[in-house]
Amino acid sequence: MFGFFKKKTDPAVYAPVKGKCIDITEVNDEGFSSKIMGDGVAVIPEESVIKAPADGKLTMIFETGHAFGMEADNGLELLLHIGIDTVNENGKGFEILKKAGEHVKKGTPIVRFDLEALKEKYDMSTMVIVTNGKEISKPALNKTVDETVPVLEGAE
Repeated sequence: MFGFFKKKTDPAVYAPVKGKCIDITEVNDEGFSSKIMGDGVAVIPEESVIKAPADGKLTMIFETGHAFGMEADNGLELLLHIGIDTVNENGKGFEILKKAGEHVKKGTPIVRFDLEALKEKYDMSTMVIVTNGKEISKPALNKTVDETVPVLEGAE
């Protein structure tokens, strides 16, 4: 009815963890930096809990805990990937806190990981990728961010 009752969704995607935000093209992995999976950013984490970057539904969580996907309420489909080549740990150092199919609010803890142990072996850049080709802007590049800072913005 004229949009009066339509719930307004936040077009932003927030940092999933505190750290430095960089462009996806700067990530030290061609699979991500070439944008083959989609455009986005990475956050070099300073903390060990990855939080939901937007309100939405968790569509999948890898059993190894190193990555998860979600459909944000704002229409963006997101892939969050914790570290480069961390899948090789087969879940060691990762604790999954939520289940696929759950609807979560921005800031909800999704995965806890052992940052100190993992960063001894891996680049822990955590990618936030828009996988459904929606146009985005990146307002926080080269800044220190946390879950209160938008790192991607998409059209509503």
